[in-house]
Amino acid sequence: MIETAGAQCLSINEGTTERFHDLAGVDVSTESGSPLISIFRGQPRPRPISIRMVERHPLGSQAFIPMQNDDWFVVVAASGETPLVSELRAFHATGRQGVNYRPGVWHHPLLVLKPENDFLVVDRGGPSQNCDEVWFDGDGASIHV
Repeated sequence: MIETAGAQCLSINEGTTERFHDLAGVDVSTESGSPLISIFRGQPRPRPISIRMVERHPLGSQAFIPMQNDDWFVVVAASGETPLVSELRAFHATGRQGVNYRPGVWHHPLLVLKPENDFLVVDRGGPSQNCDEVWFDGDGASIHV
């Protein structure tokens, strides 16, 4: 999780700014990759939220940092070839917590609860294919909120 609680804090800019240092490890492949900084604007999904697929990015990490103080969800499964629905884990995150997916970690795309929810995203850009998807048979799993 990405959050200021428990992070190393440095006083900078003549004491006018607190720097919460190195909150997410940016990891990009050496295959002509470079870090990207983007804003993703999420929209809520119908409830209960149906988890029918997960994705992974084998060539780089992804960090999602909320720009509003709104709750959201993180759904992950361990790295590996093909995750099973039974291996999914859902986490409730506050608007003061982000997430940093390591390369190859299976996760569901952004799951927000309110419209127009913005996230600062740091991930990898480059020419190589960097997104694998797995779709689950049947209804998948549901999150009831």
